This record gives sequence, C-alpha cells and structure tokens, in this order.
Amino acid sequence: MSTQVEQQQDFFKVVHERHSVRYYDPAVKISKQELEEILQEATLAPSSSNLQPWRFLVIDDQDLKGKLLPIAYNQQQVVDASAVIAVLGDMNWYQEGEKIYSKSVEAGYMSEDVKKQMMSTVENGYHHMDEARKKKIVHIDGGLISMQLMLVARAKGYDTVPMGGYDAAKFNEMFQIPAHYENIMLIALGKAAKPGHPTVRLSVDEVTHWNSMK
Repeated sequence: MSTQVEQQQDFFKVVHERHSVRYYDPAVKISKQELEEILQEATLAPSSSNLQPWRFLVIDDQDLKGKLLPIAYNQQQVVDASAVIAVLGDMNWYQEGEKIYSKSVEAGYMSEDVKKQMMSTVENGYHHMDEARKKKIVHIDGGLISMQLMLVARAKGYDTVPMGGYDAAKFNEMFQIPAHYENIMLIALGKAAKPGHPTVRLSVDEVTHWNSMK
C-alpha cells in the first residue's frame, strides 16, 4: 500500500505528538518523492557556519533492510518501517564552503566581501582544527538535523524512532560508508502500527539553573 500524507499542523501539536515508535505497519510504503521532501525540509536545520556536514543514506529496499536487521541487533522496526535513514557526518564538510557561499552570493543572501570573510574562516579555522573538535561539530549538527527530520516526518503524519543501537563498523562495511563519514544515528521512518507509549519528563525546575549552577 502506498500513501502520501499532506498535513499542516500546529507546531506545538507536532512536538507533543512526536513519540519514538517501534512498531510499524509494513504495508505502508513512503514514496521516494515524499522522502525527498522530508529530507529537503530537514536540511533547513542550522549548522556551524552553514556548512551543512550532514549526509544521508536512505535504505528502503526490503532485502537491504533485512541485511541491516542483524547489524541493528534485530530491532524489528528496521524491516517493518518504510525506510531507515542513516544520518552521517562528513568530516571533510568544510570543503563545500566555496560551493555553498557562492550559491549564497548568487541568491543575493551574501556579498562577495562577506563570502571572502567566510572563506577565510573556513581556511584558517576548520582546515586546521583538531579531529576531536571537528567530530564535535559534526555530531552537534547531525543531531540538529536528525531532530528536525523527525519533526518534519511527524508534521506529515509519519512516525520515527532514532536508533543509536547498531554495530557501526559492520554497518560501514555492509553499506560501503566512506572512511571520512561519522555515524550519527539511524532513523526508522514509517506509519505506526502501535502508538509510541507516553513518557514522562523531568520538570524545568529539575533541569534548569538561572545565571549560576550553584
């Protein structure tokens, strides 16, 4: 069964209705076009210097999802969800600076002078940054886009679950992930067969300090 859900929802409703779903209707197949639309909206997420280090591998072939299943410790959502999206981080992401900033100039969002300043930051900063700091940036930006992707999916009437429980080394080998890509997470995406169960949260008072951590 193929489905395309077009919904405009109140943002706060989307936030409150998003739950991690682990049981999916295997009959629901999200089209490539709609997956691309979800990814397009997700890429509006912020990133360090707008350099967008995220990369995606969309796995919607059933045979490949079957091969992914043991790598993901036999979590059934891998095969029942319409797709599994691997969110990856390109450790050479800053090399796209010239392309990104040139497009910004063409679009009228940035002057040539600002582009030169930004490129100077890229060349003098990111190029010489140590690996630990690079990984931190890539993982922060990867987390930002992952959350945005899940909210976009929920706004379209779909469900997701972020997955950190998988063998990254075997995943990289199976799917021929380039060595300079970091694993951020897998996100199963589809239509819930069972709703995600409600969860509790610590109160704002329990997690927040004002002006000092004392």
